Amino acid sequence: MTAHKTGTREEWLAARLELLEAEKALTRRSDELAQRRQELPWVRIGKEYRFETGEGAASLADLFAGRSQLLIYHFMFGADYTAGCPSCSAIADGFNGSVAHLANHDVTLCAVSRAPLAKLQAYKRRMGWSFPWASSSGSDFNHDFQAAVTREEWQSGTGEYNFRTEDLRPSAGQDSSGLDEFASGIVGTDWATYRREGPGVSAFALEDGAVYHTYSAYARGLDGLWGMYQWLDRAPLGRNENGMWWHRHDEYDSQ
Repeated sequence: MTAHKTGTREEWLAARLELLEAEKALTRRSDELAQRRQELPWVRIGKEYRFETGEGAASLADLFAGRSQLLIYHFMFGADYTAGCPSCSAIADGFNGSVAHLANHDVTLCAVSRAPLAKLQAYKRRMGWSFPWASSSGSDFNHDFQAAVTREEWQSGTGEYNFRTEDLRPSAGQDSSGLDEFASGIVGTDWATYRREGPGVSAFALEDGAVYHTYSAYARGLDGLWGMYQWLDRAPLGRNENGMWWHRHDEYDSQ
């Protein structure tokens, strides 16, 4: 017998209808927040950023690929990584199939990382992805949009992430050797090199030849983009997490 609360179909329906009202309220609130995102003031980009893509060197405007809207996923893949971040990889598994739909709605979705293009392309082939992925190696783009901190910022604990100054270094008493072992196991670097990169999403608009920054989100602000969590939130046991249970999709023992 399950240890979970059980009941009759009538009791389930009554509880479900009560929950439905709460879900509807959340949906309405979500719609309101989406409208507020769209009402944020646009900030014109005055800095020149250069990227490397499969089609050659590109500007930020080039990444729009002829469309008026651009969504960039800041994918954690530093220059010294041996593979992309497993968490970013799980998110990318979810959005890979959305790229064609977005493209036909005047939106380009592109990932950007600091690793050299050859590394990104090799990993992309390994994962079987088709979304556009640009290298910002040598550019300030990731740093300027809070998706990377410099070595100096790391050492002084003054990096900017999620719209605040954040000390990303291990706290006093933390086992730094254990963190280094963890980072080495997932991306082949030490912890400091791993955590100088950060995940995020940024949105841009192209109008009359000018590029505008319209929105960015980080940390838990990415939850809605992490497709598997939206499914788990509807599973009987929810997220049911115990440590970092997920892996790259080609690393599970069985599927």
